[in-house]
Amino acid sequence: MAEFITPAFWIAVGQIIMIDILLGGDNAVVIALACRKLPPNLRTRGILWGTAGAIVMRVALIFFALQLLAIPFLKIVGALLLVWIGVKLLVPEAEDDHSKIEGSDRLWGAVKTVIIADLVMSVDNVIAIAGAAGNVGGGHTMPLVIFGLLVSIPIIVWGSQLVIKLMDRFPIIITAGGMLLGWIAGSMLVTDPALVSPAVVPDFPKIVPTETIKYAAGIAGALLVLALGKILVARQSAGNAEESA
Repeated sequence: MAEFITPAFWIAVGQIIMIDILLGGDNAVVIALACRKLPPNLRTRGILWGTAGAIVMRVALIFFALQLLAIPFLKIVGALLLVWIGVKLLVPEAEDDHSKIEGSDRLWGAVKTVIIADLVMSVDNVIAIAGAAGNVGGGHTMPLVIFGLLVSIPIIVWGSQLVIKLMDRFPIIITAGGMLLGWIAGSMLVTDPALVSPAVVPDFPKIVPTETIKYAAGIAGALLVLALGKILVARQSAGNAEESA
């Protein structure tokens, strides 16, 4: 029980909550669209059951992702994906098209729509949360994943508008989120079995993943995401200026 009150545990929980809020903002929109045709008396039940199903599905995906990250080189691939996701978070893009989300006038039809849509949209969340949990979670990875998701999903469902307004008013929140993904990517990359285990791919160069190396890799990943994000934003602004000229 003592492990659940350590700073490392709560750092990981905080990272998971922030990741899920930043990357899962569309979930509230999907839930609303999927349940919009339900009778008013069933709407709340549709939202609750759909959210519960989405949580269970995501926990299962993260469990399998954590197992896969033990395979050599997959943490390196995951780290590169996280850098891309972090950069994408920093670059403004057009609003997502949710017109393909079909509402249902039946409770379980709406619940099924919510779960399937969340499954399709959760790849980035799963990779990021698995990385955060694997880096900080120690021997209590799945409990903190479940706890972090249980806290963050209600925030998304019932507080999404507030979260969106805060992000619009304080863009630094999004920048910090993108850099957090870069930090997790760097920390995850230097713990790949191919890099740290002499018994795994013996001919591959090895490192000792000390705390100093993990922190340095995390800082490098965060700065890489920030730099790439700024470069792409500058290019996008220059392109928009040329089009409007």
